[in-house]
Amino acid sequence: MALPSVGGGFQVGDGNLNEIWLGEQADVQTATSTATLTAAQVTGGILVGSPSTTAASYTLPTGTQIDAVLTNAKIGSTFDLVIINLGTSTGVITVLASTGVTLVGQATFPTAAAGSSGQFRFRRTAAATWVAYRVV
Repeated sequence: MALPSVGGGFQVGDGNLNEIWLGEQADVQTATSTATLTAAQVTGGILVGSPSTTAASYTLPTGTQIDAVLTNAKIGSTFDLVIINLGTSTGVITVLASTGVTLVGQATFPTAAAGSSGQFRFRRTAAATWVAYRVV
């Protein structure tokens, strides 16, 4: 399907379902060795990890730090984070919770040889409190 020459993507309610639904993606974030991730890395949407051959732990930012970036978030607001592991050999990535952020589901990402990627959906449940659900 070719991009339309006028307009600019799918618009809800315009009745033209043949146009591509365009979104916006922040710059892809990266991490290598063990680190505490920033709120910008987590809210950016895509995080490419490349721990090489050494296992790495990525600690999520605190709920307070996420709230400071997402100032308009209300209870029930969500955002997604996809993590892609490009590590080789034993370069497994483990995601760790932090104050105000609870993990639900598998938090490890095997090496690239295993085709490892996954997605978390973060949901705000109270002020400075988020739950990260592993959905894929």
